[in-house]
Amino acid sequence: MPAFVDWFLRLLPLNPIAVRLVEGGGRRLRHLYLRSGYLAAMIVLLLLALIGPSTSLRDLAQRGASAFTLVSFGQVGLICLLTPVFMAGAIAQEASPRTWDILLTTPLRPLQIVLGNLFGRLFFVLALLMSTLPLFMLTQAFGGVPGGSIVWCYAIAASSALVVAAVAVTLAVTRTGGRRAVLVFYVGVLTLLAVTYAADLWLRQPVSPGSATSLTTVMTPLNPFLALESVLLSNRYQPWDPSAAGGWLARLWFASPAAAFVWLGGGVSAVLVVFGAVRLRVIGERPQRAKRRGSWLGRPIEALRGRTRIGANPIAWRERTLRGLTVGGLIGRGAFALTGVAVALLIVLLHRQQTLDDYGLRLALLAAVAAEILVITLTALNLAATAVSREREDGSLDIILTTPIQPGPYLAGKLQGLVQFLIPMMLVPVVSLGIASLYVATDGFGGLERATVEESVGVGVVTMPLVLPEAALEVAVVLAAFTGFVVMVGLQWSIKSRGSIAAVVAAVGLVIAIAGAVGLCGAAAGKSIPGLGAALTALGPINLVVAALFPASAIPASLGEPATARWGLAIGTLLAAGLWIGLVVGMHGHLKRTFMATVRQLAGLS
Repeated sequence: MPAFVDWFLRLLPLNPIAVRLVEGGGRRLRHLYLRSGYLAAMIVLLLLALIGPSTSLRDLAQRGASAFTLVSFGQVGLICLLTPVFMAGAIAQEASPRTWDILLTTPLRPLQIVLGNLFGRLFFVLALLMSTLPLFMLTQAFGGVPGGSIVWCYAIAASSALVVAAVAVTLAVTRTGGRRAVLVFYVGVLTLLAVTYAADLWLRQPVSPGSATSLTTVMTPLNPFLALESVLLSNRYQPWDPSAAGGWLARLWFASPAAAFVWLGGGVSAVLVVFGAVRLRVIGERPQRAKRRGSWLGRPIEALRGRTRIGANPIAWRERTLRGLTVGGLIGRGAFALTGVAVALLIVLLHRQQTLDDYGLRLALLAAVAAEILVITLTALNLAATAVSREREDGSLDIILTTPIQPGPYLAGKLQGLVQFLIPMMLVPVVSLGIASLYVATDGFGGLERATVEESVGVGVVTMPLVLPEAALEVAVVLAAFTGFVVMVGLQWSIKSRGSIAAVVAAVGLVIAIAGAVGLCGAAAGKSIPGLGAALTALGPINLVVAALFPASAIPASLGEPATARWGLAIGTLLAAGLWIGLVVGMHGHLKRTFMATVRQLAGLS
């Protein structure tokens, strides 16, 4: 065999690290469940989009095109959520630096090590993408779906997964963050998507005065959803004319944003791979200095430690103090709160200056609040999923179990302390909606003639506020109860799992499945069932935000009587709070009964 061919085969196709990861991951039930759940979610999305009253060929073609668009956006969204799940193991290897030291003593070159970790884990994401190919072919059978759109959809999704995976491997190779990097990784992905989408909404310009079609912006190739929108929704979001774009780079960036996104993703991934291979050669240098440099964020602030009240449950006090009075905890929550409030104020200010229209105001507010809720949910999952497993790994759980505290108060203290730690973060989307509600109630702080919008419902028109004034209070109730449920899910897997990373991955997958099912069912009910549909829509916090900002899209069946729709959302808020709190109480009782048996079963296996 020629030397070049042998080198290429060992570099990627026959890379021993990639082969080991693929063979090992292919036997894990968790990966099987993730693949099955992903495909099931795509099938449900397709079926919901294809359901309709008419059966003419033209209507089937239109519904096929709509279904393809829905499934395409859903696929990119799930890929952005699931890729960090598959790459979490690579990030977590920073916690065991000896793994890299041992690999460097083998005949493998640094480039082989980096590429093996990258494509060995990325293989499962690409397998997810290929599993949906029959669904896309099915939509093409109805007509209205060009083959080029399918190719671009897969190219954008694969490029998104490649970039996310390359960043994860880079974090692992540079050993920056360890287990904390899993949460930072998730939050960073969501923040980038939300910020670029919000900036794009601000920069959009209509094709012509009064036109509903906007031109792509400088942000389009930086966001997979924007790039996909320029391909599938070109009647509303249109690339530039190549003759008017200027030089070759401007033509690529503005006239072909989907191609620019794919090329940019490939280039960034190549740079990260090369950097990781070079950095891997010096990974063992000055480990103690790197450890000291990375641990200062977790140090407690001594001036504040003596000013906290312990209360009746010492576990709650310990959980709240351990996380809340550290430099990293205060900086993280403070930055999150200030950024969220500043974004809300900027949105209403741009609307008051008529830079954003009514639709842009509500869409930008929806993007900001939804991103904040996702960050809160992921933070709660990460904190809860590591709350018990971390203590098992460092041995402190054995010490706690020798005290008189019982499983019930122990778990209740974990729940109470984590929720109290998250309260400042949970207030951010509530305050954002409160600012928008106050802005609407005061007619734009006195700068608008009206703060209402006319919604077309069926054959009639209904006048609704730009933002429902009660939205902030309703979201606060649902978000608090839902966050408690998320914390209990994280605690459940933290008790059952041997390690922190396994607990985080399992908890994230379960919450995605539950929240996705509740969201899909609530969205379908809101569109078709009067009254009760509005109540069911309020079961999920993000669905509730959509209904408060876009009632004509979320709950059109209930808008025949606007008062009925608003009462439906209010009643649904109470039902949602009761549902999530009931699940929390039930899970707490179950975990309390099985806690000691589970802990004994996993004793010594960390």
